[in-house]
Parts: sequence; C-alpha cells; structure tokens
Amino acid sequence: MILQDKVAVIYGAGGAIGGAVARAFADEGANVFLTGRVQSPVQAVADEIVTAGGSAEAAEVDALDEQAVERHLQSVIDRAGRVDISFNAVGFPDAEILGVPLTEIDAEQFSLPITTYATSYFLTARLAARRMIPNGSGVVMTVSALPARTGTPLNGGYGPAQAAKEALTRDLSLELAPQGIRVVALRPHGIPETSTMKEVFDAKPRSKMTWEQFQGYLASTTHAGRVMALDEVGNMAVLMASDGASGLTGTTVNLTMGSVAD
Repeated sequence: MILQDKVAVIYGAGGAIGGAVARAFADEGANVFLTGRVQSPVQAVADEIVTAGGSAEAAEVDALDEQAVERHLQSVIDRAGRVDISFNAVGFPDAEILGVPLTEIDAEQFSLPITTYATSYFLTARLAARRMIPNGSGVVMTVSALPARTGTPLNGGYGPAQAAKEALTRDLSLELAPQGIRVVALRPHGIPETSTMKEVFDAKPRSKMTWEQFQGYLASTTHAGRVMALDEVGNMAVLMASDGASGLTGTTVNLTMGSVAD
C-alpha cells in the first residue's frame, strides 16, 4: 500500500472525482478525512470506505469559508497529528453560465467561477501548507479541466477558472518546494460517469445529438478512442500523492488521453 498511514484531507469528497480519489487513497492505506458543503453525500462515501475496511471520517466544511477550513484542519491535526495530503476536488454549480454566449453573459456571472474555484483552492492549499511546513513534507493537489488549455464554447468563466488553478499550482510549487512540499494538479476530461458531463450536455444545444452520441463524440477526441474512467483518475491521484512521484511538482498531469497536447 503506497499511501500506508498517510493522512489525507479531501475537499469536495461527495462529488464524483472527489469520491473516487477518497476511495483510491483509502484502498492504498491512507487515513482519509472527507469534507463537503453538504454532509450526507460525504458521509455516504466515508461509510462505504469504512465498510470496505478503510479509515475515513466525514465533516461538513465549506471550502470557501476560511475559518471552517481552519477549524477542520486543526481537528485533523488533533486526531491524526499531521496532514500529509490536501486534495481539492471542489466543484461549484454552473447551470446559470452553461450555454450562454460570452457576448450575452454579465460580468458577475463570468467572474463567479474564477473567484470561487481559485479562492477555494488557495484557501485549502495555504492552510494545509502551513501545517506541512514544520514537517518538511506534504503534497497539495487539485483537479483542473481541459478548458484550462483549449477553447471551449458556452462555458462562461469556467475555462479561465481552471487556467487560474493551474497557474496557482505553479506558483504554490515555486514557493513550497524548497520546504519539501509538492504541488500537483490533475487534468481529466469528459468523464460521462460524472453528473457534470450530463449537466453540460443538457445545458448546451447540440443539434440532433443524443447523450449516447455525445459520449461517442467525447471518446472520439482522444487518442485511445475512449475517455478516462473515474477509477483511473483515482489511481493517478494515488500515484501523484505517493513518494514514488517525489520528483514531480509544479505541474498539471494531463489525463485527457490526448484530447489536448502538452
């Protein structure tokens, strides 16, 4: 188990990617502390992990509330003694911006995802790093998306928001790497298993294309003719969080299977 006894805090653990990462971390021996704005979906993931023999605790934490994040991290320190991994998989509702042309969206709607995604990542990373610095080790991680690197239509400020997270990953790494802390982002794309992709499909007009045809289209944009599965994202998160990736920091790992080239 390559994360044996590591202490991991996962924000947005009730979502598809956050939940997959939580399960993968626990399967590899990590003690996972799961958070989300709503307790019930996070608790469901924690219960599943415990039933499978892993170690997991759930808490209701708003990742945009600095004091709430601070209190929760202190509770983790009090119980586990340290924080080894901080993983931000927080998502925010995009229904109001999806499908709206940039020429029609107002400034507040456009800037909202940029502010929320970047601020959430900043707060969780900064507060975790403060607790990692005395130990001289730790891994700070987040999730990005393909619109960070390529133009996509009718997404409002979502693309700039993901680009901001990737830029912050580089900046955090430059400051934290000398203190033994790695900072890495993962960039998956187009996973039909997530509710987000179905919401995107429903919100954007696609002439005569069914949901099944849309899934085929997503697969056709990759080199492998398929998109990455959630458990594969979880497995990659494990690898990047492990000591086996000790030489990797300040970068975004491309999980788009060739949909966008680096």
